[in-house]
Amino acid sequence: MRISTGWKISAATVFLMVLCLGLGTLVAHHSFAMFDTGNGKAVTLSGTVSLFEWTNPHAYIEIDVPQTGGTVKHWTIELGSPSILQQSGWTFKSLKAGDKITVNLSPLRNGDPGGLLVYATLADGKILGNGPGRGPATPARGGAAPAGNK
Repeated sequence: MRISTGWKISAATVFLMVLCLGLGTLVAHHSFAMFDTGNGKAVTLSGTVSLFEWTNPHAYIEIDVPQTGGTVKHWTIELGSPSILQQSGWTFKSLKAGDKITVNLSPLRNGDPGGLLVYATLADGKILGNGPGRGPATPARGGAAPAGNK
């Protein structure tokens, strides 16, 4: 049985259109445009970890930050992938619910309580960045911020 040339061209066209639509979604998902990473925009928060998700394609830290008046604001912080985080000292056991943490992050542009991690200071003073070159994986000295992240 022979398939006409016209059908082959139509199938190829449809395939390319579907492929292009899928690539747009993939590129949009991996964009960090939703975070305000401009100079001077970083936010530092201290709170209690409610959840640490060691998942692909991105890990997440959920923290509860005390507010004036006794209320608590819940923040969601996005990190890199576990394979990238391991290169700067993270493990799946780095955090657990109830741990105290201080995070430096690039906030969401829309003002919601969330952001992209720059570095985290754990309760033991260890500073972990969001992958290689994003904060040292060494103990903090006197609470100083990592070089280049001040």
